[in-house]
Amino acid sequence: MSGSPPPPGGFVRRVGLFQATAINMSQMCGIGPFVTIPLMVTAFGGPQAVVGFVAGAVLALCDGLVWAELGAALPGSGGSYVYLRQAFQHRTGRLMPFLFVWTAMLFVPLIMSTGVVGFVQYLGYLVPGLGGTAGDLTGLGVIALVVFLLWRGIEHIARITAVMWAVMIASVVLVITAAATDFSPRLAFTYPAGAFDLADGHFWTGFAAGLTIGIYDYLGYNTTAYMGAEIKDPGRVLPRSVLFSILGIMAIYLLLQIGTLGVVDWHRMSDPGDVASTSVASAVLERTWGRGAADTVTVLILITAFASVFTGLLGGSRVPYDAARDRVFFRPYARLHPRHRFPTLGLATMGVITAAGFLVGRHTDLATLIQLLTTVMVIVQALAQIVALTVLRARQPALRRPYRMWLYPLPSLVAFVGWCVIYGYADRGSPGRHPIEWSLAWLALGCAAFLVWARLERAWPFGEKETGEERPAGLDPETV
Repeated sequence: MSGSPPPPGGFVRRVGLFQATAINMSQMCGIGPFVTIPLMVTAFGGPQAVVGFVAGAVLALCDGLVWAELGAALPGSGGSYVYLRQAFQHRTGRLMPFLFVWTAMLFVPLIMSTGVVGFVQYLGYLVPGLGGTAGDLTGLGVIALVVFLLWRGIEHIARITAVMWAVMIASVVLVITAAATDFSPRLAFTYPAGAFDLADGHFWTGFAAGLTIGIYDYLGYNTTAYMGAEIKDPGRVLPRSVLFSILGIMAIYLLLQIGTLGVVDWHRMSDPGDVASTSVASAVLERTWGRGAADTVTVLILITAFASVFTGLLGGSRVPYDAARDRVFFRPYARLHPRHRFPTLGLATMGVITAAGFLVGRHTDLATLIQLLTTVMVIVQALAQIVALTVLRARQPALRRPYRMWLYPLPSLVAFVGWCVIYGYADRGSPGRHPIEWSLAWLALGCAAFLVWARLERAWPFGEKETGEERPAGLDPETV
């Protein structure tokens, strides 16, 4: 596959296994754990919050196996767009891939906006007076800088990503090491009464909230699937990048969570007025190695946060390109930069939505933003993609699959149940904000946009129905 010529005027396969894994891990371990540890502790009401990270890891691993099989078999730019079209076009024409791109244009930038919110939170540790308008302008400036740096060729971006990945590893290793030097088992493993009472509804409410926060922290394991047309030897590299990044981040998160709980009293993390509720990693370093070390590691965390936004927009901006190129989304999104060969309109659009999501998060709260982005992505991406895997196995048994899911269909079933729990809990987890209703409204608006688009393109239901599978644009012939 890596030896096949790229489509004329399209992407070039230049990203290897190390760079692909670094892209995923940089996106996964951005600002996420550094801002969600206090959220997780608050949801569970104690250090038993570790359960939430374990549950998120299980869901990420099971869902990652879905991505690994689909990505290896259909390594085109756009990720889920390619899989959904190939699975569902014989029933609903181009509706499902169109709706995926429609929702991805919202939930991918929302994920990036949480990273910018976290960036401003940690910057507040270094600049205590930062807030209000100054914080808003800082976050918007960070987004503008990310878009500017991405306005270049993928070979340059891959090198930048490798450097950022090294900074990310350094920041988490330093926090974990600092926590180990002053670790208190009493703080980490002393649980409130009834913490694991499975008959208590409070435990399951906390578990659902923790699962939502946990899977948010792992999101990004699929970033390279969006870049399938730019991955070398995708049948081998893509599934390995997904699985290696999940396993690596799983180990990092558990050490980070347990280490933090062994240094900072969990009650401080639940106090909105305490620095540990907004900059818990800085609080760990300040307590163990002093203010100077805390400031230094805070800078590294800021770079890590920046790297997560950088890699997220890198992968996400590719989503609408292949759909538009294959006439399943608005045609202007099919244009690439004439010199550097990246999708200009996709990157610009997602940059603008990231800025809007950042302002929403700044003026509500981070938990609400997380609930909103997860509910938006569940129906059309997470659940639909699991179904697509089963459909493709039944309808296209001869499809070349360099990687096949382990223990199929058990991981698919576990992932399906996990995503349903997250979606069903969303309104309860964010009272008064109605994330389920907003996600359904966005989906309905997407259906209306599809009808307008289908009418203009004379596609189903206003044109001939597609009844058979065909090779998605951007794929090498021997991959299908």
